Amino acid sequence: MTKPQTDSTQFIDIDNARKEDQIQVMQEIAGNAHCPFCAENLEKYHKQPILRKTEHWLLTTNQWPYDHTQHHLLIIYKDHATNLNELATEAGTELFELVQWVEKTYNVPGGGWAMRFGDTRYSAGTINHIHVQFIVPDITAENYQPVRIKLGKSPEKLQ
Repeated sequence: MTKPQTDSTQFIDIDNARKEDQIQVMQEIAGNAHCPFCAENLEKYHKQPILRKTEHWLLTTNQWPYDHTQHHLLIIYKDHATNLNELATEAGTELFELVQWVEKTYNVPGGGWAMRFGDTRYSAGTINHIHVQFIVPDITAENYQPVRIKLGKSPEKLQ
């Protein structure tokens, strides 16, 4: 049996962070007890420009991209939501239109997109707020390795 999340803010999960500077920012967020991906807080922590806005979504570059990516963008739901059943129905259509815009604008030959949701012990997300990661691997880079997306918290962190 897994233990319940211990982060008192319930907006972040530092255990799932990958980079030291990311952990430092998340420690600051934990002290403020608010969601860093909600529109009113995003610019306090996220230092990348907003590339596009729609009624329901914000598009930006990931501040901590995965290794071996040519493009790693975030599409963040504007209102605070953690589960799919909290999204406005029309947000789905808008998301597809935004992903199509990214594909066309960045002339993407291929890649993937993933949406984490719900309990971060299952999603392995760092921010408990619906967002989509749009990822294009950099297959021509020296020392290229495939990009892997993790789902589920590391077993040693469930203890």
